[in-house]
Amino acid sequence: MEFEIVRDCSGIDWEEVAGILEEVGMGTLGADIRKVAFEASYAKVFLFNEGRLAGFGRALSDGVHEAAIYDVALRPECQGSGGGRIILEELLAAIPGVNFILYARPGKEGFYEKMGLSKMKTGMARFSNSDYMRQRGFTS
Repeated sequence: MEFEIVRDCSGIDWEEVAGILEEVGMGTLGADIRKVAFEASYAKVFLFNEGRLAGFGRALSDGVHEAAIYDVALRPECQGSGGGRIILEELLAAIPGVNFILYARPGKEGFYEKMGLSKMKTGMARFSNSDYMRQRGFTS
């Protein structure tokens, strides 16, 4: 599978972004919220395959010391194609020399470990939908 990499939000179908995230079990926030989140992010990556949105990810950062990666997702039919690796590599390269954190969907930690990230022993979270996140296995 060959991907075209886009690093800005122009021309993105936000309904499609929200739909992919819902399809892969990463939330039910609407297109308007997804648009604001991506547009406000320090770095963003969208992958297209044959003109169709295949996946994406984004990072928040101060640009000099810390960054957090969010919403790394690929359509189910694109998973295993190397697209996730491309998204992560693009985000890491967009903000060189900083510390990165992310939280992975339960069961996906192995992918991030292969990409050089390590599990944290001191990670903490406060979610607005805490019961839902606990049920999904994100928190204890």
